[in-house]
Amino acid sequence: MDSLRISAGKPLDEGTFVNSKGVNFSVFSRNATRVFLELFEREDSSEPFQTIELDPEKNRTGDIWHVFVHDLKPGALYLYRVDGPFNPSHGHRFDSTQYLFDPKAKAFTNESVFKHIGPGKVRSAGVFPKNVVVDDSDFDWEDDKPLNTPLNKSIIYEAHLKGFTASPSSNVEHPGTYLGLIEKIPYLQELGITAVELLPIMEFDEYENGNTNPMTGARLKNFWGYSTIGFFAPKASYASDKTPGACVGEFKRMVKSLHEAGIEVILDVVFNHTAEGNENGITLNFRGFDNSIYYHLVHDHKEYYMNFSGCGNAVNANHPVVSDFIIGCLRYWVLEMHVDGFRFDLASELTRDEKGFVMQHCPLTARISEDSVLRNTKIIAEPWDCAGAYQIGGFPGGMNNRWCEWNDHYRDGIRKFIRGDENLSTEAATRISGSSDLYSISGRNPTNSINFVDAHDGFTLNDLVTYNGKHNEQNGEENRDGGDNNLSYNYGFEGSVLNPKINSTRFRQIKNFLTTLFVSQGTPMIVAGDEVMRTQGGNNNAYCQDNEISWFNWNDVESNPKLLDFTKKLIEMRLRHPVFQRNRFFGGPSSSKFDNPPDISWFDFDGRVPDWKKLNRFLAFRLGGRSVGIGDANELGLEDNDFYVAFNMDIHDVTVTIPQPSYNDDCKVREWFRLIDTSISSAASALSDGQEEKLNSQDKYVLPAGSIVVLTAK
Repeated sequence: MDSLRISAGKPLDEGTFVNSKGVNFSVFSRNATRVFLELFEREDSSEPFQTIELDPEKNRTGDIWHVFVHDLKPGALYLYRVDGPFNPSHGHRFDSTQYLFDPKAKAFTNESVFKHIGPGKVRSAGVFPKNVVVDDSDFDWEDDKPLNTPLNKSIIYEAHLKGFTASPSSNVEHPGTYLGLIEKIPYLQELGITAVELLPIMEFDEYENGNTNPMTGARLKNFWGYSTIGFFAPKASYASDKTPGACVGEFKRMVKSLHEAGIEVILDVVFNHTAEGNENGITLNFRGFDNSIYYHLVHDHKEYYMNFSGCGNAVNANHPVVSDFIIGCLRYWVLEMHVDGFRFDLASELTRDEKGFVMQHCPLTARISEDSVLRNTKIIAEPWDCAGAYQIGGFPGGMNNRWCEWNDHYRDGIRKFIRGDENLSTEAATRISGSSDLYSISGRNPTNSINFVDAHDGFTLNDLVTYNGKHNEQNGEENRDGGDNNLSYNYGFEGSVLNPKINSTRFRQIKNFLTTLFVSQGTPMIVAGDEVMRTQGGNNNAYCQDNEISWFNWNDVESNPKLLDFTKKLIEMRLRHPVFQRNRFFGGPSSSKFDNPPDISWFDFDGRVPDWKKLNRFLAFRLGGRSVGIGDANELGLEDNDFYVAFNMDIHDVTVTIPQPSYNDDCKVREWFRLIDTSISSAASALSDGQEEKLNSQDKYVLPAGSIVVLTAK
């Protein structure tokens, strides 16, 4: 291929930018002495057809190296090489013999060749992935834009993009791909969720895990993808079209299709570390462009990496250059890819200063919260890291802190309460009412609490009631990996059983967990498959299992119609009734009209104000529907049904005294109707609005052991 004409180019924001005359390339490196742009003809080209050495006099502005290549088109393939000092003790690891990925590459060629680039392997361009020039304007979004669904009306569904449709049981035309997810949108619509939260889809190396399954001998993978290589690039192998760069269009098509269905897209993003590992790791991009700036290095021994992530290195996120990179990345996914939000993995690492100390006032997280482009974007922190930074309830976000947080207090408190542990009623009440102890002091709302019982990391909801301990033997780490504090219970036998009594108990407990989640104030999140009893066979750390252990088994949809129907009705109930969608904590005065009840009232089983010191394995509350707008500036004027919810987690049945509901507009007391009773094994366990059963007794209800009832008054 003939060489292309070049000119100086411009120091635009790093990356590639296409116009009618060619492509502008620009990259950051402060300490490099030479930068080479390598252009390739094919994915498997072992040599570039043109090497362009950037002149530091003509092709450098400040720390930005830039060049314009005339007549180059979208789809062009490229890499970099960078020269400079190799002096690890001073933090520099330049090596001009190594090909490097553009840190802002918008697409990679098919990543099946990543298996050839591990530490110690000879790196050949013929088997090294290339970056792809992408034209951001080459997609017709029509009128699409992020949906901005309010948090109080959101139901988050955490899913693995590939694992959701990879199983042959999915019966989709394009399994394990962006298009495969599109094929399952009708299922998501019918379920009723409002957002999918996708485990990492930014380019990563599936083959970095060198372990094998001791039971099958199969090579294990990095299935979850928490080891990012290309922060601007959707994963190429998740595209059905393997043409270089086609993954960008397929990802956009998926987002557009989900938006048309009213479903948001939230990305799980991993800015706390990269795939380059520690001092024994592999140079892929950041390390080769400017190691001393992108990473936290040990102060007196800069050849070593600080490791707040547990993954070998930690990104120096509050260095101004790195902060700009992260903000630019988030903006790109919002502006060009139309995503609706982000969940930040091990987000507390992002609050560390350049020496590694945790900051109470963090520039980066405040910038994300206040950024003008990201202002309506959902931002969710996993508010801890692997080196002791634990910031639940206090994750820093500037003057107008709008960060949401994964609430592990909710997870653990509800697990123990539903399991029947002693003296958890007060803890459960605090979590169900929105965790004001965590979020009110910072001026945030119940919706800032992302409530969850399980997540990708840990037991599935089904396994939570099926196993006492983890069973990770197939991960190749002798069952040492994964957490041991699962707060689970198997109800008499470890694993699946035929015993109808045990299975009935487990099924009821799953319904109890789901019911609690959807009657709680806050933003609920469930994991894909929870609604159909998906199991991982007791594996609570299936990060390496790209197989049926992790994949969504679509046969479960046919096998568990009762739970699926139950979940649909819970979601329908929550989205229909404002009493479950508060933007403010409880505590407003009761309505003066006919002495209607306050927004929330707590009861013991006798219908009296509880003695919280003695209340055990029981909890009951009434939500005043006519007080839903009181003290809630965003919901003024709303009225709703009253609700009474009672939890009996004891081993004995109890007869509860039901409090009086509010008056209706005709000055008559409303009447109680049963909406949910988790002790009922039939489909009548949950009823839709309009199908509720009026109670024969309006003041007493027999609540069986280990069950929950939800009554509505109208």
